[in-house]
Amino acid sequence: MADPSNLSAVSSEDVAKFGFTRDEMYSSNLAGTVNPYDRHLFLRHKSYNDWASRVEEDGLPNLLSSALKSRKNDIPVKTLLTVIEGAESDGDVLVFPEMIKYKGLADSDVDGFVEDVLVNGKPWASGVQETLTGSYIFVCAHGNRDKRCGVCGPALIQKLNVEIELRGLKDQVFVSACSHIGGHKYAGNLIIFNLDSEGKITGNWYGYVTPEDVPELLDQQIAKGEIIQRLWRGQMGASTEGGDKTDEQKLPNGTEVKENEKHEETTTQKTKENVDGCCQGANGFTCCMTASLEANEKEKSEEPREVCGKIGMCKLTSWVESWEQHHVLTAAAVVGVVATVAVAYSYYRRSG
Repeated sequence: MADPSNLSAVSSEDVAKFGFTRDEMYSSNLAGTVNPYDRHLFLRHKSYNDWASRVEEDGLPNLLSSALKSRKNDIPVKTLLTVIEGAESDGDVLVFPEMIKYKGLADSDVDGFVEDVLVNGKPWASGVQETLTGSYIFVCAHGNRDKRCGVCGPALIQKLNVEIELRGLKDQVFVSACSHIGGHKYAGNLIIFNLDSEGKITGNWYGYVTPEDVPELLDQQIAKGEIIQRLWRGQMGASTEGGDKTDEQKLPNGTEVKENEKHEETTTQKTKENVDGCCQGANGFTCCMTASLEANEKEKSEEPREVCGKIGMCKLTSWVESWEQHHVLTAAAVVGVVATVAVAYSYYRRSG
């Protein structure tokens, strides 16, 4: 668990410069700032105070991240890896939305774990699978990566634990510090995995979260599964649905904004592989790929044929047009013959 005593080590100058009252707070639209992905792995590893700036390059996180990259073409769903505080549970892997925990992943287990669980979609042959229950909140407190997360993260964790205990939810809601998840400027950043209003496990990303927002997060997102729109960055598995939800997001000052242009670009341009190994800029890796537009273009090109195919309407229309043209020509010919006969008869009478 995050150590609340670290808050006392934060200077008043750092609080003003990197905390919840800094100038950049609420300066950007949050909606659409999460790239599409479908599965999230969390690897427990050391205390967050001990993480280097690039914790994904350290020991077990580096081995797992490298294995994910090397097998990215074999893994059927887009997968993101993030490091979380471990202490006595180093090596445990939490898998969402499956809500599964595997205990004690070691260096020598990495390849087998990736093969069994991520490539083949089976239980890990060498590990014990446990089912997770409750709700999980991961708060970015990676101070060695960015000061804003280092100042805001621990304060949010402390407030969350206080409010969770007041509500008697210690056995139902679990909070952990996590490494960089992308978007330093949106600190405080956190991700909540819980049941939505339809009973489905979702991973909702929130930014610009302050301690004052914590009761609302617990009472609305955790208790009811309802999104808090003004703080919402995006959702796991919502590459299309999430875009629909973000069309008319509002900033705290009430100004309407359109969907973030960066989100639109990720669905029309090929995502480059990030040197950090993750399209969110976080630790590890995600095999984010753009959706192809070929299917839409094919549908558009086939629309006239599909319409024509309904109850033979195109054939009927063509036949009617042909029939009408034939009778017009026939009528014109008859009129011409009658006129010729009339002229000839008139000439005959005059000559007689």
